[in-house]
Amino acid sequence: MTTNQSVSHNPDTVWQVPDTFRSIYSHAFEAKGFNRLLSISGQFGVASDGKLGANFSAQCEQAMDNVEALLTAGGMTTSQIVKITYYVTRATDFPTLVEIRRKRWSWEPAPSVTAIVVSGLARPEYLIEIEALAVGGVL
Repeated sequence: MTTNQSVSHNPDTVWQVPDTFRSIYSHAFEAKGFNRLLSISGQFGVASDGKLGANFSAQCEQAMDNVEALLTAGGMTTSQIVKITYYVTRATDFPTLVEIRRKRWSWEPAPSVTAIVVSGLARPEYLIEIEALAVGGVL
């Protein structure tokens, strides 16, 4: 995605995004001139063989792999993601989530992001769920 087709909005009138987060978070993301929207349902850390990662890091990495596989199936890449929502069951896992995001899903302009602590997901052993929206197909 090129910068002339998208822009992040982080105006001075709202809380300022720290420099260390600018590649993984924008308050708002505007995608211009696209004719495709791919909505990815929440993905858990479950591999295609049904195995679940043993800890938060493994589940997070697998959930990201699943999102990337769905993007590929839709002919898109992570750079076309405009909105990500993370659901985690333990607030103590946020530093690990940020570290993995910086390693794997860091680009500019960064997408809009919501991260929520929830009391539970579809199964009690699930520690993270990731959903995403991506745009593609330049008009």
